[in-house]
Amino acid sequence: MKKFTKRVYLLRHAKSDWKDPLAEDFDRPLNKRGKQDAPMMAKRMHKIGIQPDIILSSPAKRAKTTAEYFSKALDAKIILDPEIYEASVATLKQVIQKAFKHYDTVMLVGHNPSLTLLCNTLCDEPIENMPTAGIVGIGFASDDIDEGRGVFLFWDYPKKEQ
Repeated sequence: MKKFTKRVYLLRHAKSDWKDPLAEDFDRPLNKRGKQDAPMMAKRMHKIGIQPDIILSSPAKRAKTTAEYFSKALDAKIILDPEIYEASVATLKQVIQKAFKHYDTVMLVGHNPSLTLLCNTLCDEPIENMPTAGIVGIGFASDDIDEGRGVFLFWDYPKKEQ
């Protein structure tokens, strides 16, 4: 089995509420399903032993709330990073690279389509689309997260058969 010195968990925020047509995208909260899926997925990750050193989250309300559920279940500190909101793949890679200077295991809570594209850039096994509250684990043998260097560890999401 390959040894990984660094791990990143890419977590898409849980399902958000679209009821208020005047609400800014940044301020959309989780909807009822999101409020069920986020804690359920957080508990599922705790059960399989996921333990990030830090959770880096977009400050958008739906991402921050999702991160808070995971923070509580996994006993990990959250840092809100404005660079994650509406970020390009290149920016998200920089956020991870910077975090890897201080932490070995990082959870990044963000948005699509960037997270799906990031996973497919970093990883040896592509995914079609990261659903809300979906999480992908990627391992790295070093701090080098250049294209294709990551090893796909797992993919989980609320509707996946357990």
